[in-house]
Order: sequence, then C-alpha cells, then structure tokens
Amino acid sequence: QVQLVESGGGSVQAGGSLSLSCAVSRYTDKAYCMAWFRQAPGKEREGVATINSARYTSYADSVKGRFTVTKDNAKNTLVLQMNSLKPEDTAMYYCAAHLGTYYSDCEMSPYPYKYWGQGTQVTVSS
Repeated sequence: QVQLVESGGGSVQAGGSLSLSCAVSRYTDKAYCMAWFRQAPGKEREGVATINSARYTSYADSVKGRFTVTKDNAKNTLVLQMNSLKPEDTAMYYCAAHLGTYYSDCEMSPYPYKYWGQGTQVTVSS
C-alpha cells in the first residue's frame, strides 16, 4: 500500500509561484507512474503533470512552460513547481500513483491511478 500526503498549497496573487510536495510512503524499487491532478469546484478532475520511473514527464497544455514536476527518490518526494500562476489554476491539487513499468507512458486520465493523496488547495487571486 502506497500512501501519499500533499503539502505546500496556499493563496498567491496572479504571476506568483508555489511549490507543492507529495510525501510518498513505502517507496519500493517497483516502477510507478506518478502524477499531479487538480479539480476546481464544479469541474472534472484533470491531469496536470506526470512522471515515470525513468523521469520522463508530460504536462497538460494549460501548464506547459509554467509547471515542472520532479521527484526525489532519496527523500521519497514528488514536487510540483508552479510559476506564473493564473486565477484559472485555482483548484484542489492531488498527487496520485499507480504501478507501471520503468518507461511507462503515464496517463493524464485519473482512472488508472490507484493511490491518491488527500489534496491541497491552491488559490490564485487576480
């Protein structure tokens, strides 16, 4: 069982930056797809960024060039650095994981992800 705990959310003005962290318990040598999702009130959960065990990343078009996903295996942490934030980035942000292969093409859809954190709120004001 993998447990995920997010932190680092908060309120920021448009143009500002935030860094979200996801602490991963029981990291093993198994290959995982890991991802950040977000969900705004009244909207569906959407993929923001993914990273596989080989550290290949993918991003939603809406965040490309502004967000960066990294992982630190030594610290068992997944990080989402968010720059040039916009009001439309306001949402609850979740980290998620599922077993994959080392070079998995990780999905932006939430359905394959078995493990989820509790979420952290990000609010961007104009």
